[in-house]
Amino acid sequence: MILATGARPRTLPGLEPDGQLIWTYKEAMVPEAIPARLLVVGSGAIGIEFASFYRDMGAEVAVVEILPRILPAEDAEVSAAARRVFERRGIEIHTEASVHALRRDGDRVIAHLDLGGGKALERDFDRAILAIGITGNVEDIGLETTAARVEKGHVVVDPWLATGEPGLYAIGDLVGPPWLAHKASHEGVLCVERIAGVEGVHPLDVTRIPACTYSRPQVASVGLSEQQAAERGHELRVGRFPFVANGKAVAAGETEGFVKTIFDARTGELLGAHLFGPEVTELVFGFAVARTLESTEAELLQAVFPHPTLSETMHEAVLAAFGRPLHI
Repeated sequence: MILATGARPRTLPGLEPDGQLIWTYKEAMVPEAIPARLLVVGSGAIGIEFASFYRDMGAEVAVVEILPRILPAEDAEVSAAARRVFERRGIEIHTEASVHALRRDGDRVIAHLDLGGGKALERDFDRAILAIGITGNVEDIGLETTAARVEKGHVVVDPWLATGEPGLYAIGDLVGPPWLAHKASHEGVLCVERIAGVEGVHPLDVTRIPACTYSRPQVASVGLSEQQAAERGHELRVGRFPFVANGKAVAAGETEGFVKTIFDARTGELLGAHLFGPEVTELVFGFAVARTLESTEAELLQAVFPHPTLSETMHEAVLAAFGRPLHI
């Protein structure tokens, strides 16, 4: 038996959604109208996607994030660049800040904000979106009578997606991060193949799963961030290449952002890749394949990338990590 009950938006006391004025991502997907003033609570992928979209639609958008930077799961350099671009687009961003309560007042939402440094205030918004994570749908499915464990709102599984109860498996958002559709699909295939005894099946390495944020510009990554790689003791080679130096990006008028690659200086292993810019959610698969194949810089340096394409930035970022960029 495979559990695939998914997850639902996480809430906090005083920030309960009502589906009318205070939305989760479900209501934010199908609004009856574009709010003039929107508060987004949380700046992970979902929060930033909605902030970017609604700003494009003309809304005044404010984002409040309790952590020191937006997109906290991404490389710090990408987070900083994204913040600069989003603020230039008119998105108001507050980090190391919190929302203590949301109060409904007619057709408005009154937000009680703590912006840090002792600065507290009330702000009026037409709508608020809660984007503070998810929790698994673990209730009322009979887990209490099994040996399956639940921790922090999610079912605990082994590398083969098996729970502590023999014959009971769980996949997708019901289990651990990253909570992504493509990860859930892969888990479903892996789990069934394992049960069926298919030869050559391997446990899922989550560091090979690309993460995508569909904002404007887009954000995508796979593998370790620079900080994570350094903390694990790797000696690093880091390469960067800006989209402003790419012919296709210039021709398309979308030159914001860059591609960043992180290699182990001793072995040449591609440890991580981080992209911020046009259509990077389409590009990141190349680095995901490279990590799955355990490619080193030797293969990536020799690979031929078509011209003119955005993908040339990927090659240049690899070249840059080894002091050999061609166009900067």
